[in-house]
Amino acid sequence: MNLLSELAEAAARLRRGARRLRGLVMVAMLAALMMTVATAWFVGRGTGNASGGDQTVGDVVRVGVVDGASVPDYEQRSRAELADLVRGGSPGELVALVTLRGYLTPDQLAPALGGVALTQVYARVPEPHLQTQIVRLDAYRVPDDVTGGMDRVAAKKDAEAADYARLAANLGTTDSERELRAVYTKGHQIAAVEAAGYRSHCACVYAAVVRATPAALDQLARRGEVRVVDPTPEVRRLDRAVFLPPLPEQRERVTAPDNSGQPTASPAVARR
Repeated sequence: MNLLSELAEAAARLRRGARRLRGLVMVAMLAALMMTVATAWFVGRGTGNASGGDQTVGDVVRVGVVDGASVPDYEQRSRAELADLVRGGSPGELVALVTLRGYLTPDQLAPALGGVALTQVYARVPEPHLQTQIVRLDAYRVPDDVTGGMDRVAAKKDAEAADYARLAANLGTTDSERELRAVYTKGHQIAAVEAAGYRSHCACVYAAVVRATPAALDQLARRGEVRVVDPTPEVRRLDRAVFLPPLPEQRERVTAPDNSGQPTASPAVARR
């Protein structure tokens, strides 16, 4: 009987093992199928090269300063890298992130950044105590692309302000609704401030992405309006780069802008 029991238990273990093995095989087959589909999707979205697509698909380069990082350390590293490129004598153009010392208007960009090819700029309305939205604008033709982009953002902010006003008007008089109305009302005010700023083509641009040779970037870095030039020879395509320039007011570490004038709903209200 003991032998029969042991044989039965062994058979049961084999059956369980077989089921687990089949499960693992199915998982592996499914993972392989998903990888094949993903690869086909990426190649389909590639450059159309008959040789099999862009081999750099999926590579994303982060340029700038991440949240909580030291701004002086970033500036020092960027200057050292630019100096190395200049000493190396490379004549080819490369992408660079240019951070400005202050906020500039579209008309001020050409005098401040002339001599290099601009591709895009980063802007926000620098309203005290409000965490306004950071926007990216095309800047191939300065100032026309930037002013046109600001006009489009202004139109979106007008619509956003109208939405906030409508939401606030539809609320009742309970405590939670009054609290939520204050949030919507402030959201309306912030969107209206942003719309007015961009409509006036405000001094809101604080960084730019450019293309130039190391020598031209070195000359650009010496201008009074420029805070630091971060060369990025590793960036091949702009759509695979994430640019994180520090704001002019961020001197030591990258932290969220002051939003002390921006009310927030309590957790209970926010879940409604």
